[in-house]
Amino acid sequence: MAIYHPQFVHFAIALLVVGVVLRALSLLGRPSFAAPAALTLLTVGTIAAGLAAQSGTAAHGPVERIPGARDAVMAHETWGIRTRNVFYGVIGLEAVALVLWRSPKRRIAYAASTAVGLAGLLCLYEAGEHGGQLVYGYAGGIGTRSGDPADVERLLLAGLYNQALIERKAGRPNEAAALLTLAAGRHPNDPDVQLAAAESLLVDKKDARAALAVLGRIFPPQGNRALRIRHGSLTADALEAAGQREGAAAIVRALVTEYPDVARLKQRLDSLK
Repeated sequence: MAIYHPQFVHFAIALLVVGVVLRALSLLGRPSFAAPAALTLLTVGTIAAGLAAQSGTAAHGPVERIPGARDAVMAHETWGIRTRNVFYGVIGLEAVALVLWRSPKRRIAYAASTAVGLAGLLCLYEAGEHGGQLVYGYAGGIGTRSGDPADVERLLLAGLYNQALIERKAGRPNEAAALLTLAAGRHPNDPDVQLAAAESLLVDKKDARAALAVLGRIFPPQGNRALRIRHGSLTADALEAAGQREGAAAIVRALVTEYPDVARLKQRLDSLK
């Protein structure tokens, strides 16, 4: 059930927000569909909130074991359970309103449902904010939710790449190159990763010949336009850095012939003339 936590969460958010808004509108007496629609959405949304809390509890084990993530997991879980419990109270008030269906006091139950529902939306916001922090700040669940080792490998690749960019920006080119070399070693058959490693050899290590050696082993598929342009452009940059300006111009000229609609290629060719 843990794998379905994101789906339950998003259904709960959508249904409960609209449900509370419609319940507030129903206090005005119009539109006529607002009252029954609010009851339906609040009921289904509360069920989704219950499933979200249950699936979140099932999912938190692996995430909680990520170093430094425990406090974020607990905060998210606390607000999620709090949201579920508040909307259980909303459903209780909705049940009272059903009992008072023919009584003028039904509006009091609707007003109470609206007030508690608004409090529930605040809890829902907090749960969402803490959940976002957990996912995007601590990589909670990323790569581990499905249990597929390939997902973890993609998580590691993303971490290596982004950390390399940070190292490069901080003026630590050797560290950046080391990270991308590690990534390339783990993904020898991925042309995107190999291109990133070749670019690092050129940009970080200032080793045009080594970059050309790596680029020479990469063969972008004929139908992959973006990869072919990137490979050709990087090869031209490496050739120019190695003092082979004419060779660089020939590469870019071939790209212009193949992709005449790409203005930056023409500009690059002009710079080589």
